[in-house]
Amino acid sequence: MDLIRLLLAIVLPPLGVFTQVGIGLQFWLNILLTLLGYIPGVIHAVYVIASE
Repeated sequence: MDLIRLLLAIVLPPLGVFTQVGIGLQFWLNILLTLLGYIPGVIHAVYVIASE
């Protein structure tokens, strides 16, 4: 399942975070980072998925 989440994190970072932690601080932070730049959103999403 982590492989699917990682692929989602690369394509749509907030969706990857949502599947891991649901709607919470990490999700909203990832949306903000993705809006500021795609790469920071991807990095954050991969970090969240790998750390949990």
